[in-house]
Amino acid sequence: MVASELLHLNPQDQVKLNTLTVASLISMILIPLHVAGDIALGLDRGGSGLVYIIVPILLVLGCGTFLLAERASGYIIMFLGGLAALGMPIIHRNNAFTPSIGKAPGGVLFIWSLVALGVTGGLAMILSARGLWELRSRKT
Repeated sequence: MVASELLHLNPQDQVKLNTLTVASLISMILIPLHVAGDIALGLDRGGSGLVYIIVPILLVLGCGTFLLAERASGYIIMFLGGLAALGMPIIHRNNAFTPSIGKAPGGVLFIWSLVALGVTGGLAMILSARGLWELRSRKT
């Protein structure tokens, strides 16, 4: 979006764009924290191969968030990133939300990061869907 187009947006639209960027950015910060917690708490074996999965995923999410923010492809990338973030607490519902994890060193932060990932991921999904809907309605 060029500066002249940005001037024609009302203030509410500018806040929505910023909120989506912030939600995606927070998810990008929490995902590596979550993966580190998985490894530290023994929920994942880790290994160097994990870098080849996490780094490209975060790179694509970062490109969608910062480079493609107002485009349909950016909204789709942020929606999928939000879906992955929202899925983390659901995937770990049986093995992470237990008293033994909560009592382990770093366990409270791990549980907190899961909840925060779910919230920011759900918010990113909602805002991305709204952004896609607004793009669609502008074209018609």
